[in-house]
Amino acid sequence: MRMLAGEAVQDAGDVEAGADRPAEFVEALAKGLAVLECFDASHAEMTLSEVARRVRLSPAAARRSLITLQALGYIGQKNKRFHLRPKVMTLGSAFYFAARIDEVLQPDLRELVRQFGDASSVGTLEGQDVIYIAHNSVQRARRAAAVVGARYPACATSLGRVLLAGLPDAALDAYIDTVRPEALTSKTITDPSELRREILAVRKAGYATTVDQLDYGITALAVPIRGPDGNTVAALNTSGYTGVVTPEMLVAERLPTLRAAASRIGHMIKRYPVLQSVMGA
Repeated sequence: MRMLAGEAVQDAGDVEAGADRPAEFVEALAKGLAVLECFDASHAEMTLSEVARRVRLSPAAARRSLITLQALGYIGQKNKRFHLRPKVMTLGSAFYFAARIDEVLQPDLRELVRQFGDASSVGTLEGQDVIYIAHNSVQRARRAAAVVGARYPACATSLGRVLLAGLPDAALDAYIDTVRPEALTSKTITDPSELRREILAVRKAGYATTVDQLDYGITALAVPIRGPDGNTVAALNTSGYTGVVTPEMLVAERLPTLRAAASRIGHMIKRYPVLQSVMGA
């Protein structure tokens, strides 16, 4: 689920739209998942009407989903406000262990953090967003969290720009034509033409750097993780505090090590079918 304030719930409005559904599509399940996804850091507790409005369902449909999820232990209720319960974390942990994240990705992330400090993450592209599937950090500052499962606009992150640069031309054109970047900081690129130039520069350079695009205080460097066919299937980054590190410092001091780690991960994922599926390899 996305963790930025004021976000519309991704795809929730499509629950009742009915576009491109397989014959076996279970609408009730889709509604229930949309209800789960509508809770985030800015909407930790909501009334029935707030949930219905965020998921763009009728109050009756939202209520049925909430009652079902509550009976299953995924949602709790205090007075008239609903909230997620810890059982929700079992859904994410099942993926984490099935995809062998700790075995395949964490060793390189831990080594990058050991060498350079700061933080390191792996992300994949989901629609117009990047989803963090692995993270390691020694940082404690209050800023946009790069925890596993966090979801942020791809155009505002180093990981996302590497992933966008790896898209075929037609897919990148479609992204630029439809994305509506939000000014998350005063430095966030929101002009589509400028964003296209940035992504094409990333494609040419083979890496991306960002400064204060997602949140103030984040300077990051990312490189692609490539599958067996050479296509970009994920991205790996290293980040530090703006003012302590610069993009030039990250490139000079960390780029070779980051690329070597991305190459190792790319070779390792061949042995893990679930992780290959997650990354589209």
